[in-house]
Amino acid sequence: MTVIAVIDYDMGNLHSVCKGLEQAGATPNITDSPTEITQADAIILPGVGAFDPAMQHLRSRQLEQPIRDAISSGRPFLGICLGLQLLFDASEEGTEPGLGIIPGQVKRFRHEPSITIPHMGWNQLQFTQPDCVLWKQLPENPWVYSVHSYYVAPCDTKVQSATVTHGTQTITAAITKDNLVAVQFHPEKSSTYGLQILSNFVAQVNAQALVSSR
Repeated sequence: MTVIAVIDYDMGNLHSVCKGLEQAGATPNITDSPTEITQADAIILPGVGAFDPAMQHLRSRQLEQPIRDAISSGRPFLGICLGLQLLFDASEEGTEPGLGIIPGQVKRFRHEPSITIPHMGWNQLQFTQPDCVLWKQLPENPWVYSVHSYYVAPCDTKVQSATVTHGTQTITAAITKDNLVAVQFHPEKSSTYGLQILSNFVAQVNAQALVSSR
């Protein structure tokens, strides 16, 4: 049985994420153990809340290096919402350095008369990497659910795998780089399409674990 470690650092919407994974046929393991993260077949970094406390919590649990090691090992890795933002160098939301795995910054939405901040509710994805593993069996421009005031701005836009538009601002909604995928929206709150995204990730984990066991 494949093990998907869901990292617990007191900033994640763990119940909803795990429920979504279970619906997708996975058995999640909520953990803050570096050893369990290192031994898992795949890793999910969820997150809700502010950037600085999140990085402080990761560091207090000595989870920075296990996360980096998990990604560099080639195992499937999924970041969700704040879990996407923490992969970057820094955020306009605070002063703590991020994990620095993806070069770039986390920026705040510009105020516009026609939009609300935080960006909260349903929006449509525009795929920039249609062959991303997460998008299998999805229609064009699927609706997903987001809650955020900040967005990621990668230095290399080639890692961008989907965007959304809020007012006049088109921002990164997902990134893909080798075994690492991460999304700004909440698949666990995105109904049928979100469940399909989680199912796609689980299928990738199962396929990779099967190859590794041979």
